[in-house]
Amino acid sequence: MLSRPKPGESEADLLKFQNQFLAAKASPAVKIVKKADKRRGEVGSREDERPPLQCDRDVVMLDGFPDVPPPLAPAPPKKSKFKRAHVHFDDDPGQRLDQADQHITAVFSKIIERDTSTASVTMPVFTGDPFPRVFHRSEIKTEAKTAPGRKSIFAQKIAAKRAVERAQTSAESVNEAEDTSTISEASLLPESLEAPFHGETDKPVENIQHQWSRIVTGEGLGSRVGEQEAQNIHKENVERLQSLSKEEILEEQKRLLAQLDPSLLAFLKSRHGSNTKKEGDKQMEHDRPRKHMQPETGPVSQQEREEIEKAASLQGPKKKRQAWRTLYGLKLVKGWKKITLSLLFQKDADLPMKPQKEWLHMDSIEFEKLEWMKDLPPPRQRKTKKGMQARFSLKGELIPPDKDLPTHLGLHHHGEEAERAGYSLQELFHLSRSQVIQQRTLALQVLGHVVQKAKGGELASLLKGSVLRVLLDAGFLFLLRFSIDDPVDNVIAAAVHALHALLVSPDDEKYLDKTFSWYQGMSFYPYTPNCKEEDEEEEEEEGEQTVEEKPLGRKSKDDIKSDPEVARYDVVKGILKTKILHRLRYILEVLRPVPLVVMEILDILTRVARHSSEACSQVLDCPRLVETVIREFLPTQWNPRVAESGQFLTSLHGVPCATAMKLIRILASGGRNAAARLLNKFQMKNRLSRFIAEDPKDLPLGIEEAVGINTEAFRLWAVSAGYGQACDLYTDLYPVLMKMVPCLSHLATDFQTNKSTFELHIQQAASMVTLLTQVTQTAGCRAELQAQLIRSGPESSDQIPPPPVTWSQVLGFRPIIDSILKGCLKQISHLDTWQELQPLTTACVIYLEVYYSNCIQQPSVNPVDCLEELEHLTSTVLSPLLSQPAMQNLWEMLRPCSAVCNPLSCSAAPECLPNLVSLSCTGGKPPMSLAGSKSPFPFLTAVLALINTVIRIHKGLVGEYVSLMDVKSLKDYLIQSWTTGPPFPAPSSAWLLRHEYHFQYFVLALAQKMADTCPDYSQHASLHHCVAMALLSRLLPGSEHLAHKLLLGLAFNPKLIPEGKEGGPEAADFSDLLHLDPKAKPAQPGSAAAGSSVPSRGALLKEAYQHLPLIQACYLSHFAYLEPALLRSSVIYQGRTHLVQSMLLPEVKGPILPSDWPFLPLINLYNKVTGSEPQWAALPSLPMDLVNVVTRNLQWVLLLETWRPKVLQGIPAAAKLARLMCVFLTGSDLFLEGPVHCYTAALLSLYCHPRVQDSLKLDAPLPGVASFHDLYISLLEQFESVSFGDALFGIFVLLPLQRRFSVQLRMALFGEHVSTLRALGVPIQQFPLPLERYVSPAEDNLNLLQQYFQTLVTGALRQNRCPVLYVVAVAHVNSFIFSQDSTTEEADTARKNMLKKTWFLADEALKRHLLYYKWPNKDSPLGFELYKELPAIRLKYLHAVTKKEHRGDTLASDL
Repeated sequence: MLSRPKPGESEADLLKFQNQFLAAKASPAVKIVKKADKRRGEVGSREDERPPLQCDRDVVMLDGFPDVPPPLAPAPPKKSKFKRAHVHFDDDPGQRLDQADQHITAVFSKIIERDTSTASVTMPVFTGDPFPRVFHRSEIKTEAKTAPGRKSIFAQKIAAKRAVERAQTSAESVNEAEDTSTISEASLLPESLEAPFHGETDKPVENIQHQWSRIVTGEGLGSRVGEQEAQNIHKENVERLQSLSKEEILEEQKRLLAQLDPSLLAFLKSRHGSNTKKEGDKQMEHDRPRKHMQPETGPVSQQEREEIEKAASLQGPKKKRQAWRTLYGLKLVKGWKKITLSLLFQKDADLPMKPQKEWLHMDSIEFEKLEWMKDLPPPRQRKTKKGMQARFSLKGELIPPDKDLPTHLGLHHHGEEAERAGYSLQELFHLSRSQVIQQRTLALQVLGHVVQKAKGGELASLLKGSVLRVLLDAGFLFLLRFSIDDPVDNVIAAAVHALHALLVSPDDEKYLDKTFSWYQGMSFYPYTPNCKEEDEEEEEEEGEQTVEEKPLGRKSKDDIKSDPEVARYDVVKGILKTKILHRLRYILEVLRPVPLVVMEILDILTRVARHSSEACSQVLDCPRLVETVIREFLPTQWNPRVAESGQFLTSLHGVPCATAMKLIRILASGGRNAAARLLNKFQMKNRLSRFIAEDPKDLPLGIEEAVGINTEAFRLWAVSAGYGQACDLYTDLYPVLMKMVPCLSHLATDFQTNKSTFELHIQQAASMVTLLTQVTQTAGCRAELQAQLIRSGPESSDQIPPPPVTWSQVLGFRPIIDSILKGCLKQISHLDTWQELQPLTTACVIYLEVYYSNCIQQPSVNPVDCLEELEHLTSTVLSPLLSQPAMQNLWEMLRPCSAVCNPLSCSAAPECLPNLVSLSCTGGKPPMSLAGSKSPFPFLTAVLALINTVIRIHKGLVGEYVSLMDVKSLKDYLIQSWTTGPPFPAPSSAWLLRHEYHFQYFVLALAQKMADTCPDYSQHASLHHCVAMALLSRLLPGSEHLAHKLLLGLAFNPKLIPEGKEGGPEAADFSDLLHLDPKAKPAQPGSAAAGSSVPSRGALLKEAYQHLPLIQACYLSHFAYLEPALLRSSVIYQGRTHLVQSMLLPEVKGPILPSDWPFLPLINLYNKVTGSEPQWAALPSLPMDLVNVVTRNLQWVLLLETWRPKVLQGIPAAAKLARLMCVFLTGSDLFLEGPVHCYTAALLSLYCHPRVQDSLKLDAPLPGVASFHDLYISLLEQFESVSFGDALFGIFVLLPLQRRFSVQLRMALFGEHVSTLRALGVPIQQFPLPLERYVSPAEDNLNLLQQYFQTLVTGALRQNRCPVLYVVAVAHVNSFIFSQDSTTEEADTARKNMLKKTWFLADEALKRHLLYYKWPNKDSPLGFELYKELPAIRLKYLHAVTKKEHRGDTLASDL
């Protein structure tokens, strides 16, 4: 009994008592009972059955740690006793995001499935009993308790049973090992383990034949077969080695070592070691490290050899093997615990310091815990086709996997792949939620750099997939959102920088600012994603909603969805839902960050405002946001010290900023109401006066910032003037403008002196001229508004008041702009200067075009004076300009810089996402592109617009510009533009295509005026008409005014279709004669309708050409659904500023008109008849105008198919056929009307051309057709009801039944609609397609063949009723019954039965047709040829099947 410690005893006495207690092995006085945990199971379960740990080692088990990283969650807040006194909110958005957003780690986690291919599967022992034998606990001895703790009797019995089974299994394995093989001493030595690789072996080759192969195991081939094959391979290897001498073996071994890959050698070593280990005891698998199994220990001393030999001589060979295993760490056996120090300390060779025994607690050295002190191994590139994890530097650069970087760069602080430098996205996400401020900041900075590199396209060729898509799918957007809520300034700055990198593209803003002074450049497309998936889901939701729920608007739908769901389709809309505007306002107003963060926040707000007019409203409605921006970053007074050279700006608050002025300008572009709020409520008029009245050189700012804020002020004023607003400022600042505008003429000579700021001054001057253009347009509307006010009276409240600026107030700037333009045009021959002056020159030309367009409409202007001014402009400016050689260079640059001719120039960037709109301008546009520095499009568009205005006002000047139509480079550009397929109108291309379409429109408008006055214009008419038709199908939303002008003056203009007067109809008839078969007589499909002879195609074309005005009126009436959009577009193009609602154009979801717009009237009528107005189909006779509409539609399509076939090439042939089927589905007897029938037959003859039929694909998706099969079923039902046996209708039914089309179409006719065969009497001579398309290749569908045979036998299909399909059915049945190809048993039985039934047919004519069919022939009365006698092979097969042994002549006589 040990005594308790007494007072006065030292720590040495306590340690002495502890040693005595441990030596006595007494039980402790206190027993620690571990309470069972329901989540982990009962005490004594499998977790308690772990093998005992070594008593002299401190081993940490990692079984309890999860395999995947823990979910990201912010650190718990520190508790404070003053917490109740602080202001807090019940609904914290950061906490809600942390609770909901738990998928960040899951996206980046590397999930590797456990390999079970080599796992052994133990089959249950077979017994005669139906169920496994149940053991009774009385049959098993109770397990002896070895450790304290509660354990149920059942658990004790089970444990004892398992112990007995393990003992039996180990005993059997030991006996097997001792009986089947004898392991020599040398096989356990390290030298023997390295012998196959280093040539050091003492083992004779003869003994190898008694062992199994350690490399080839036979796994995967089955238990018996695999072992046998492995043994055969091992036997051959042994025989080969026995035939070689020792020197040859060593030489071959060295050669293999030099050739084999090091990784393969390591694999062979591991195989050798693992097989050697299997021969010993496996108890130490969990108790010792795996590194002790590697054959890398040092040599064995002679003394140790002698000790082992001595022990073996006393205890036998079994103990000898155990001794060798013990010495090399393969197994620890009781009584053999001696391990030499040389063996242990061999592992510390790679450590930077060697552990000493004298060190505290280093008596038992655990090298596993010292592994982290070793140097990292060199990075190795995995030789595999699988991608490796991407790792990035602190600058966001992708680090190659084999690049070895020093550790002092801080790129190795990660667990996975420790030897590789850099951090993965998963690790950066983890680090961004760290409790350490510096780590959070660094992670967000690196992620921002990665996003910048990805958007710049630097990672596209190095990584698989999209980095931005992976980041957004992982919740990167919301990671930034709750990082912005961080209370630390550095973290907020890093998060704002990353969000700026994600949303903002500075190059996009640069090019949009560049196009501001182009023709209609103030208008731009919103950055709203066009997500088809979202639209489809909304349509499904609308279909499921009730009537009460349907009035919900789009906004309410977005409110119902969660933030991640909205961000999935629209990133900007998703982040707006998180109340980020309020947070950004708080940062600007309260936190007052550094200037860089302020600039990035303003850029983010600008990007949000470009999204849509709704986003602009949210920015304006955010409490105190716009007030803060205007008060802090657009002050009227500020500290003049910021303009001093070398002055470091520590805060941007209280200092004017051009970026803030640009934000206000974009907000004003969202709508006239937003502009009015900014001007009046937020007092932007005072700011405009402040920054425009004073010269930029006099502003106490840096010169670049001063010029920039002055430029943005002019642009904001121009946008406001585009709504007819802020024109009262024009009167106040008129003296300032009269002082500044004349100074612009000196810019042409200042290029060499001020190259650094020359571009900024040019942009400033162009913005100033753009302002004058908008003010001039507003002044031009004053006379119209004044007249309306007089007519309506002063009591009218709806009347728009006239603008405060009059026409007389804008007259004085025209001569000044004229002189500036002349000065700029003098530099056109100097390429460098001209490229810099081109924006100002373009703005001046546009000003003159607007000025003269409004001048002629003013009551106060003498028209004669206006005409004289135009003549003077033509003689002094335009005519000399067009004759200059430099203009020829501009025409030649059209094709290289065209976006239509070069679709790749406006393709989307690699990292462009559908839910995050970008113009793909990152990195800048090349000079030879539409937005490049060498592009001629903006200037030439302005020139052509001015020339069109001049000719429209003064028609006598048309002859001065006829030479434009003869410019070869222009004609080459027009030919290539309309023959080349345009790029898809995506956000990256729409903004460029819109400006190029402006250029093409003005070329065509000029051509229209030439066609009316110039007699020699006919040579260009066809080209210009083709361009006009192509442009009609390409114009984008917002250009409805141009489409309407093209329909009015160009598309249906007879002067642009010269074929109608120059023998075009006769040529069509001659072409039909050339394509006729000389053996056949010309025949047209008959009609059940009464009428005269069918007219020729030439006569139909002549009639259609004469009815072009009626055709035009028909199409214009069917485009009435575009009238609201046409009104919005017209007020912008006509310059009626008082009616302009917004500078934002409609969303781009495709062109204005569908690609098949020539068929639009027919489609509209079909929808009316079958949809909203089905009563039309029940009328006995259709209204006359319906017949006229269908006739006009068919006339126009026939005219285009004959004289403009390439215009309709973009419509698939199957789509054309489907549209033409609407003629038969619209009304009951519409197709029987004479004109409709004639034009439909003429179009059918064109669509039956072999080239068109070869391109016919009915299985492909068709635009506007949900399912061609359903459309064909409707056609069959209509044919059964109202066809009256019409041959034309029958041909349309027969067309889709060709052999190469879907068998479902033929099954529909011969199955559900077999009654159709009675009326499908199309004569073979009138059928326009060759029968070979129906009978070749042979039919292989058994069900269809049986239906063919059934309709023939039952008489449903007869030769006199349906001759075409009779030939088809006979041909396929004949081919099937005489086919001797190998096939399935079912098909073989079916064809033999069908042949027998054919042999016993009572109808001798059908029997002869089925047996003696040879091939199709339209000239034959039957439609096919017959054998006079059956071929010998068929006759023999017929005898074999029918079991008749008649001769051939007898058979012939019987038939």
